[in-house]
Amino acid sequence: MVRRYHHGELRAAMIRGSLELIAEQGMQRFSVAEVARRVGVSTAAPYRHFADREGLLAAVARTVAEELADQVRAAAEGHADPADRLAAAAGGYTRHTIESRAGLPVVFAAELHHSQREDLHESKRTLMDGFLELALAAAPDPPTALELMEQLLAQAHGYATLHLDGVFGQHGYDVDLVVRKSVDAARIVIAGRCGAAA
Repeated sequence: MVRRYHHGELRAAMIRGSLELIAEQGMQRFSVAEVARRVGVSTAAPYRHFADREGLLAAVARTVAEELADQVRAAAEGHADPADRLAAAAGGYTRHTIESRAGLPVVFAAELHHSQREDLHESKRTLMDGFLELALAAAPDPPTALELMEQLLAQAHGYATLHLDGVFGQHGYDVDLVVRKSVDAARIVIAGRCGAAA
């Protein structure tokens, strides 16, 4: 569907349109021209704000990383116990990925692997450092924290993906229930991993 944007908001509209297109068709079929068509501008208009395709993708990845970092931090803030904070952060990741239909695969897109954009790398570091800090507070040692972070992110992403793919919908699960299940699963992993390492 073609949308019109308000004057001066083309950059934000292009990022939103890009996220929608990636959610529908994946990174491989991403096209600046298609995003421009959806936003309702000429194919030349995006290049007033983005030097090239990579520039737009980097802006999209940075946006997702920043939003994810905020969501993870907000989810953890309501808890005092380190394990509860970490489990809630995993649930925050699940919720954000369901609601935005974008997660780590966009942030760490292969097409941006060799990007030299420092602002993108800083956003990635902020996201991952925030999650790692929570894992370090809950785990008995740094190696366990790193392993735990990897497991929880994979699990949280899996819950989101199964919901987005319609698997959980067949059982009548809504977003809140999927997030609760993600948090409960995270607690089990944290207890098992930290208990085994203690």
